[in-house]
Amino acid sequence: MRRHGGFGFMVPLNHPTDEELTRRAQAGESGALGLLLTRHQAPMRAVALSLLGYGPDAEDAVQDAALTALRRIGDVREPAAVGAWLRAIVRNSARMRLRANRELPGLDGLEQVRLRDDEPSHPERLIEQHALRDWIWDAVEELPQQQRLVLMLRHFSGITSYQEIAEACEVPVGTVRSRLNQARAKMAKVLLSTATAGHDDASALTEDSRQEAEVTLDGAMRGQLPGEILELWPAETELVGVLNKEGGRLHPFPAMRKTRDKGVTQHLRHVVASRDIAIWEMEAVNPAGIENPCPPTLAWLMFRRDGRVQRLRVVFPGAPA
Repeated sequence: MRRHGGFGFMVPLNHPTDEELTRRAQAGESGALGLLLTRHQAPMRAVALSLLGYGPDAEDAVQDAALTALRRIGDVREPAAVGAWLRAIVRNSARMRLRANRELPGLDGLEQVRLRDDEPSHPERLIEQHALRDWIWDAVEELPQQQRLVLMLRHFSGITSYQEIAEACEVPVGTVRSRLNQARAKMAKVLLSTATAGHDDASALTEDSRQEAEVTLDGAMRGQLPGEILELWPAETELVGVLNKEGGRLHPFPAMRKTRDKGVTQHLRHVVASRDIAIWEMEAVNPAGIENPCPPTLAWLMFRRDGRVQRLRVVFPGAPA
């Protein structure tokens, strides 16, 4: 075997067809997917360069497309045409960057290449469609927390533009770009080293977090959280970010009570979770005539230790600063 290409995968010396590799990848063989990405790296990069020119945006588009392919290889309906599918993902990613640079609203979302009329749109469903899901998430778990957070936001949440991620993480946009590049490079190494290992059930983490979110929101609205939920929010839990206007240590519960007292309801829209980071995305409904209404969309970013929440940051993507 030999190493080749910017994705960091090992390339066997034999030459199976694209169709064979795609079917093997869809069956959960991670090495086959690595070979596909390496084989098509040059034409993928050519597409990015043709649209974006030389520079970091072109490389970002190729790397974003590679991660999209990792999540969505199970969606390919014509395995022999996987090269065209990969190039389409790069083209879509590059075009979104061009549109974002022109400051058009709402075009910084997850890379979407329409393959079926009934294709699900939620990120958690995209990564649950094939056997590579747990392998990918185990690799995500190996990233340092700061890199893991920006990767989860960029690829698995609705907070996807560099500016929104920067605001959510309270860092400059340049830092977001740097952390994403570091995360992608490390992901390639980790995916390679864990390709043949056993992996935890990634969907279980997200499902547990979803159930916790539903119980927490319901209890917060009623003003009574169940004991098992209270245990996850110890006295040392801190609310940080824009909702802590006073500064200093503040527990999240007073903010939850204030939201309830104003009559604002929050409806869970999307959940993504790793072992120590959970992202709950919600829609807010304000009562008529309310003063200082809550922005219509928000997200809870939770950082945990041993399952208990250490810090909560509430962010309002797309809201005026």
